[in-house]
Amino acid sequence: MDTAVRLVVGLGNPGPQYAHTRHNAGADFVTALAEYHGAHFKTESKFSGETARFTLNAQDIRLLRPSTYMNLSGQAVGPMAKFYNIPPEAILVAHDELDIEPGKARLKIGGGHGGHNGLKDIIKALGNNKNFARLRIGVGHPGHSSDVVNYVLRRAPQSEQQLIEDSISAALKITPELVEGQWNKAMKALHTQ
Repeated sequence: MDTAVRLVVGLGNPGPQYAHTRHNAGADFVTALAEYHGAHFKTESKFSGETARFTLNAQDIRLLRPSTYMNLSGQAVGPMAKFYNIPPEAILVAHDELDIEPGKARLKIGGGHGGHNGLKDIIKALGNNKNFARLRIGVGHPGHSSDVVNYVLRRAPQSEQQLIEDSISAALKITPELVEGQWNKAMKALHTQ
């Protein structure tokens, strides 16, 4: 894939009770990306979320933090992609990933939802198109599937939170490659972290 990223979506749940929980790792990444590039979020009800934009390497980049709950993320992503005529291949969705340990982030192009309700709703909203990229931010697994909901909706202990923040910082550094569609270079840089 050599498509440049035009829209970066950070998944999470709205409200202060969910701020900086494991499930909001994607939203935390997009917030950090906006701060890094001096972009400011504004609420846009037509996109059911908060949006920002910046220019990097002459490319206009849009950011989206859905204000819906995680399992309704497609209600934000679908309308924004349609309004700005952004194909799925030019979308990067940042989200928490149970199957990756804290401190690591991985890029993935396309694929299924892996049980992630936010991804499931986005795939549906994009006409069952799975060809968008994902930035999978590792939050670790609680060990048993019955503990997952409680685990992701809580904040990580400070030592784990620092690892998650470190992986977000590493992901910020590959933004120029993503904007230029240099996926192999971006993956190599991120996956050696």
